[in-house]
Amino acid sequence: MKTDIKKIDNKVKINVEIPPLLVESYFKTAAEELSRNLEIKGFRPGKAPVNTVEEKVGSEKLYNQAANVAVQKSLPGIISKNDLDVVGQPQISIKKIAKGEPLVYEVIFDLVPEVELGKYKGVKVKKKKIDVDDEELDRSLEYLQNSRTQLITVEREAKKGDRVELDFEIKQGGVQIEDGESKNHPFVLGESRFVPGFEEKIEGMKAGEEKEFSLKIPDDWPDKRIAGKNVDFKVKVNLVQERKKPALNDDFAKSLGAFSSLDALKKNVKEGLLQEKENKEKERLRVAIIEKIADDSKVEIPDSLVEQEKEKMLNELKSNVANMGLDFGKYLEQIKKTEEELRKEWDDQARKRIKIGLCLREIAKKENVDVSDSEVEEKINEDLKQYPNPEEVKKKIDLEALKGYTRNILKNEKTFELLEKEAKIN
Repeated sequence: MKTDIKKIDNKVKINVEIPPLLVESYFKTAAEELSRNLEIKGFRPGKAPVNTVEEKVGSEKLYNQAANVAVQKSLPGIISKNDLDVVGQPQISIKKIAKGEPLVYEVIFDLVPEVELGKYKGVKVKKKKIDVDDEELDRSLEYLQNSRTQLITVEREAKKGDRVELDFEIKQGGVQIEDGESKNHPFVLGESRFVPGFEEKIEGMKAGEEKEFSLKIPDDWPDKRIAGKNVDFKVKVNLVQERKKPALNDDFAKSLGAFSSLDALKKNVKEGLLQEKENKEKERLRVAIIEKIADDSKVEIPDSLVEQEKEKMLNELKSNVANMGLDFGKYLEQIKKTEEELRKEWDDQARKRIKIGLCLREIAKKENVDVSDSEVEEKINEDLKQYPNPEEVKKKIDLEALKGYTRNILKNEKTFELLEKEAKIN
């Protein structure tokens, strides 16, 4: 394999020529991958010869797959062998590919920007006082009570505090709005988690009863389709349940497990809340330390890296929105922004995140922070314990990618521990 490497400013251009014998193996691999989910008469999945697969999927698809295989197989070794400190997604251009001929491709990477670190030892930060007040403790105990609440189906009229299940339709101007219907929708009357005034209309209804009514939706309601408008509701109560909350006493504490009394439970809950606050404060201090270091450091960040970080931020947002049970398109409508507008707004934030990451990386390099293979393996095994069959999970994931990710996590953790140790926290 021939390589020609040229560094130009903050980029590196790599020209690669792969000999025909290797190219042939890449075509075979491509054919195997493409035919795994194909039915080709006379051949088991993934076992059809290259020419047969080419006839089935077309030359363009086979050649593109072979080129992808060639880059995936050859490029990591070239980067490692030549100790290239690259970052971001590369620009890849296939210059020549044909059976029986050398494969030639060109790739352009951004090099990791040089970081001129400022002062990173002895950074001064102020720690907040951590405490748990009675109100916080009461809220947590109430949560525990609610989690043990019994539901008793009743035939009486629904009242505040009851759990009800009902069917409802929402119309505006005589037309049902999109997603404006629900079956057996649960509510706890009095929690005010729906349109203002809605739950009050349900109070006094029994299971089996129906009602129609109208409500004026507040102007600042999140769903802009109905905000500020008069909306018509049709509801049917299917179930009314009384919520019987257990008394907060010694018996309740004992029912939760290894607690001899209510005081023992309160002590345990308070300690848990304190630990949670300590963990949050630790994270806040870490952010404060690294932000001060980044502010005192200099680095030129390539635009390609900024765009990559914005894409990562967008995927994070999409995941968070999905976890809340929302459609991302509708979420954008509600906040009245497009993906492109969000990307523009994120420019400074993306650069800040990148700069912090690069500073952490440079500090780890200067301080010779390292993570052993055994530490990586131990961390992965610990994380996989949450699954019923860890060994089966290992077979289904990209283990090498997971090792790389885990190594970075552990290296960052060690670097933060070093910075905390050196910082002046008061």
